[in-house]
Amino acid sequence: MKKIFFALVFLAGCSIGPDYKRPDIDLPPQWRVMDYPAAADAANTLWWKQFDDPVLDALVDTALRENLDLQAASARIEQFLGALTSTRSQYFPQLGYNAEASRNRASRIGQPPLPSGSDPWYNLYQGALTADWQIDLWGRVRRQSEAAQANVLASTQARRGVILTLVSSVASSYIALRGLDRQLEIAQATAKNYAGTVDLFVLRRKSGVVSQVEIAQARSQYEAAVAAIPALEIQVAATENLISILLGRNPGPIPRGKTIDQLAAPAVPEGLPSVLLERRPDILEAEQALVAANANIGVAKSLYFPTLSLTGLLGAVSTAAGDFFSSGARTAAAAAGVSGPLFTFGGIRGQVDSAEAGQRLATVFYRQTILNAFRETNDALYGAQKTREQYEALARRVDALRDYARLSRAKFDGGAASYLEVLYAENELFTGELNAVRANADRYAQLINVYQALGGGWLDEADRMAPAPAAQEVRVKKE
Repeated sequence: MKKIFFALVFLAGCSIGPDYKRPDIDLPPQWRVMDYPAAADAANTLWWKQFDDPVLDALVDTALRENLDLQAASARIEQFLGALTSTRSQYFPQLGYNAEASRNRASRIGQPPLPSGSDPWYNLYQGALTADWQIDLWGRVRRQSEAAQANVLASTQARRGVILTLVSSVASSYIALRGLDRQLEIAQATAKNYAGTVDLFVLRRKSGVVSQVEIAQARSQYEAAVAAIPALEIQVAATENLISILLGRNPGPIPRGKTIDQLAAPAVPEGLPSVLLERRPDILEAEQALVAANANIGVAKSLYFPTLSLTGLLGAVSTAAGDFFSSGARTAAAAAGVSGPLFTFGGIRGQVDSAEAGQRLATVFYRQTILNAFRETNDALYGAQKTREQYEALARRVDALRDYARLSRAKFDGGAASYLEVLYAENELFTGELNAVRANADRYAQLINVYQALGGGWLDEADRMAPAPAAQEVRVKKE
């Protein structure tokens, strides 16, 4: 008997199927771009606060509290937590009860036959406590729990991924909005300036100083600036509506803080490629999906082996309610059963093949997620460097165009040039100013992309700023 007991204990400690081992990853030694000024601790700070705009800070706070995608991600965590609790319950005996009272009629010609003259009608009262326990000999429940736990951890990382995308989207959309605001201001100021030129030329035409051709040129210049205003207003409204949705509210106006020229540029965070494996939510989520797929192989293989079930019952049966609690009415039962497959004609083999293919698929997806993370980070770092260079060049070009437009106007006023030269210079200045603002917004957007690509400790703080899932006692130990 002792040998049987110890054998059961030994088997209960086994788990069919492969144990998880992280795949070997070929990590690049460093990023392609390394000649930018980096801040070692920037990746762990609330980076959007580096823009030094309280309005942006408030928008991010609101989004973390109210965004519907984040609420959905929290609900998914609760869903997987419920599945984990349900799976782990199979470790323990399942206790239950039943009770029944019935009015019955016995057959007079049954076996044995009812004595003549006896009443065929009788009452029957039954009640019992039941217990059922399926011993986890081959680790099926352990593998199921391992998979369910990995699903919880994956959904937690998915929620962190939503936070990462949400904060980045709010910040980049707000920067884009402030860039559009500045472009709209430039277009409105330019149109106003051109309108003054048209009015002046109309007066000069009466004096014969300018020709009708020059008036037409000035009017075409004015109308081009006016035509740019509605297009920018459409983009402003669309960006405001996008931010409103990110905030979990109906489309509407968005408050403004500092202008795009007043914003401070965040520092570029520092980090090695290997760090991404530990802090990118999408990589961590993909790895937990791989853990779950690996555990499902053990679940499938456990179907080959027999299951041992223990059942028990303790209750009472009586034909009279008054005798139900008497010692004579007591009943009890205990049983042990073994069941297992003989011939399934490929049923179990198919499940094992499917689980193994799922594990290979999860491995490929995990590797692909890492490669994509490396690509996104390299793109963001390279983009941050090059958009800064682009903006600086365009800013210098605007300075040169201002001089060009001023000197061309002076030559025209002095009669040394035609208005065509002024027209060209001012149009170039108008376009150059718009391009410089776009480049400045792109520069900030690329810096935001760097933080999004690298992830970082700031996600932990942002996670604390968002409401936790209602059932979040996510004390799931990562194995």
